[in-house]
Amino acid sequence: MLDVVVFFFLLGVLARVAGSDLRLPEALYETLSIYLLLAIGLKGGIELSKQPLGALLPQVGAAVALSFAIPFALYPLLRALRLRPPDSAALAAHYGSVSVVTFAVVTAALVRSGIGHESHAALWVAVMEAPGIVSGILLARLSKLRDIRWGALLHEVLFGKSVLLLVGGILIGYVAGVEGTEPIRAVFIDPFKGVLALFLLELGLVAGGRLAEVRRFGAVVVAVGVMVPPLLAVAGALTGWALGLSTGGVAVFATLAASASYIAAPTAMRLAVPEANAALSITAALGITFPFNIVVGIPLYIQLAGWLTR
Repeated sequence: MLDVVVFFFLLGVLARVAGSDLRLPEALYETLSIYLLLAIGLKGGIELSKQPLGALLPQVGAAVALSFAIPFALYPLLRALRLRPPDSAALAAHYGSVSVVTFAVVTAALVRSGIGHESHAALWVAVMEAPGIVSGILLARLSKLRDIRWGALLHEVLFGKSVLLLVGGILIGYVAGVEGTEPIRAVFIDPFKGVLALFLLELGLVAGGRLAEVRRFGAVVVAVGVMVPPLLAVAGALTGWALGLSTGGVAVFATLAASASYIAAPTAMRLAVPEANAALSITAALGITFPFNIVVGIPLYIQLAGWLTR
């Protein structure tokens, strides 16, 4: 049985395909995204405050290395599929970075299934957002596409909305701890799943609107969007297993590796690689990979984690 929040996503897709006039106000979409990023960061920071930071360094190092390596592994494959160098670099960066909402869905699925996971997993999300983007930029640089304005780009990556809110939430949760964040628990912790359901409804509407783009790009974008995530999930699961993570932790690592960014990466790539076809990357990441992961992928990744840690 799918997690209930996934049905909200499917409802959004159905509404768009059926030509419904259902719309969420743009201001509400922005508000929900800010809420989710802060809430995920806060929860991770609260749990982080309970543990010694030194013990987490191997996990942080592995998460950064995995995110950084994914674009370099994908780039030759994308070039073999006859995508242009700028498109290959930008698309690889999207898969090197991670989807915060996909992380929220997998953790909700684990809680629903009664499978425990490392409570500081939000820290992995925070450190995996930027390295894959940097790798994509390096690939673009090596392809001699253009000179990169590294200062402006670094500022965009590190102080863009998603990274700033996620890292800021982790720091606030870490400093305030359990007692300090208790007064805001009723706002940021308890309603989390309901807010996630509303956000997935909006993403369903957006993804449904991308179906025409899928037809436009054809088999290549479908192949990338469906075949790449399971391959990356295996790499993420093996990394989590090598770190000695719990079953839930391995599933989260696999899901993060399999996810694709559609918030931070598109913004950074538009600045760094304007020659790339932005519609191609966002269609693959949001129109194909995101639905695939939350409907089909996550249950498979949880099963894979169970098999590895059995």
